[in-house]
Amino acid sequence: MAETITLSVARYRPEIEPEPAFQDYRVPYRKDWVVLDALNYIKDNLDGSLSFRWSCRMGVCGSCGMMVNGTPKLTCAAFLSDYLPGPIRVEPLQYFPVVRDLVVDISDFLRKLHKVKPWIEREEEKPLAEGEYRQTPEQLDRYKQFSMCINCLLCYAACPIYGLEGSFVGPAAIALAQRYNLDSRDQGSRDRMETLSEQGGMWECTFVGECTKVCPKKVDPAGAIQQYKVATATQWFKSLLMPWGSK
Repeated sequence: MAETITLSVARYRPEIEPEPAFQDYRVPYRKDWVVLDALNYIKDNLDGSLSFRWSCRMGVCGSCGMMVNGTPKLTCAAFLSDYLPGPIRVEPLQYFPVVRDLVVDISDFLRKLHKVKPWIEREEEKPLAEGEYRQTPEQLDRYKQFSMCINCLLCYAACPIYGLEGSFVGPAAIALAQRYNLDSRDQGSRDRMETLSEQGGMWECTFVGECTKVCPKKVDPAGAIQQYKVATATQWFKSLLMPWGSK
């Protein structure tokens, strides 16, 4: 059984280095350790200057996403034992600007997420005296899968379209838009459909499917995008055949 394992970590300190470079660290190997544990060991015992994001350590917050041996992973769920004998290469999520070491700038994603209005929109509200907007279990099941997204951005780092076309709104944003489109309480689907039919929207996707493969919560962003495409095409045909009912 290995006593130690090597992590080859991407370092980038813009005030020191002109470009990223790798630095190797030997850390104790423990069967129950994940990559995030090893990074924290480096931070606490070997090199306090190492920068990376993390919070919950439970696969809920989505903040510890990084490239592990070239694959987007939540480092709190990537066990060292899966990468023996090492070394393990740890890099920031690809396709995002690197701020420092393993920390990336997610401003582009936040702008695109806001653009698709990932919240319930109402054109009219019933009086409070009439109570809540209740849903059946079947209505909840329609969108529950897409509501599991934790904004970890692994799907963006896996998406070759986002890597090639920076204007692409991206898998998670479209999946979250679909989450609200399928919600029986929402009335904003038409606005979202118009937004995602523009350049950089859903039609940029070529259905590679890598976003679904790397999703730690089984959200299936690729499936959400295809559902969106079908709904948009159906609406377009209806507008041709029944223009009086398309508004």
